[in-house]
Amino acid sequence: MGTAITYVETKRTQSIDVFRAVTMFLMIFVNDIPSLKEVPNWLKHTAAQEDGMGLSDVVFPLFLFIVGLSIPLAINTRRKKGYNEVSTAMHIVSRTIALLVMGVLMVNIGRINPDLMPFGKSVWQILMTVGIMLVWLYYKPIAYLTKAGVIALKCLGIGILLYLVFVFKGGTADNLIGIKPYWWGILGLIGWAYLLNAFFFMFLGSKIRYIILGWLLLFLFNIQEFGYFTDLPSFKIVVSASNHLLVMLGVLCTVLLLRYKEQKNENRFLWILLVIGVALIALGFFIRPSFIISKILATPSWTIICGGISFLLFGLFYIVVDKWGQSAWANIIKPAGTSTLTCYLLPFLIYPLMSLLNFRWPEFATHGWAGIIKSLLFALVVIIITGGLERIKIKLKV
Repeated sequence: MGTAITYVETKRTQSIDVFRAVTMFLMIFVNDIPSLKEVPNWLKHTAAQEDGMGLSDVVFPLFLFIVGLSIPLAINTRRKKGYNEVSTAMHIVSRTIALLVMGVLMVNIGRINPDLMPFGKSVWQILMTVGIMLVWLYYKPIAYLTKAGVIALKCLGIGILLYLVFVFKGGTADNLIGIKPYWWGILGLIGWAYLLNAFFFMFLGSKIRYIILGWLLLFLFNIQEFGYFTDLPSFKIVVSASNHLLVMLGVLCTVLLLRYKEQKNENRFLWILLVIGVALIALGFFIRPSFIISKILATPSWTIICGGISFLLFGLFYIVVDKWGQSAWANIIKPAGTSTLTCYLLPFLIYPLMSLLNFRWPEFATHGWAGIIKSLLFALVVIIITGGLERIKIKLKV
């Protein structure tokens, strides 16, 4: 595999962690928005056939972009530590499988028919979360666990997940439906996009011209998903090329960062981010007459505009955090950037526990701005719990 790499950082880019933490905070927040009433439309998902987007439509693209930001750094670090390409390839595949398994389990939660199962949706969801944690917990820092103990806990987690797949019933008594991938879930989409881009970077390294060519190809694939070129067949790359494209833009951003840091010309890097960000947003609006802005449909206009926003936001975070050294303001949400998977998983435990306990928010906390404040505080509490778990060495890692 390609060896024309490697710009290796000597100092961690803290802005990536802060960007990831802010995005994770927003993801928990917008995922709680559907529980509210009478909230502004700009906070919600826009309907599939409606031309436009709200805050909820921007968060997932930001996360995909951040996945791309991390790929070159992670692969370069493994090479610096002496891992060969086969080992790195196996690592990429194992991470992808983990994300796909989690994504498929999560996407099936809403299709459970509790009348056909030995227990209800909430119990199934809690057991799913426990099983995932047992399988993918980062056991290394937990000194009191022996190797045999770790293996036993992992096997227990695998057993729980297999049992949940076995007892899963969706559909009706006359038309039973088992576990299916459907659209793979959020984590599954991330997994597929990560797989493609990680191998792309391994083969082609830091050659910017190839990354740009790959981005253009994915952009054309995204366009053709809607049959724009009538003489060519329409097809999709695992749901949509949109996801892969957004991750590749993140890869491009980090490769540019490493190159200009090596040249000690970070100011040029920031100007390039500004130009790319503005150009992508302009391109998105330019093609808008042909493709409405729609997150649900993953249209090219939505994808490109979100890519442009990602470049501009990362530039802003880089200036504030890495150039100016102002990161203390983000300390309270830091665990969302360092234990991101744990943070994402916790609501899958909290919501069903609330349901089993018949917990109900006061009516005033489910409407309007009071509800919005409640959702913001809920996201913050999830992150604080994540930080507490991190301090006692409980953290998921794939």
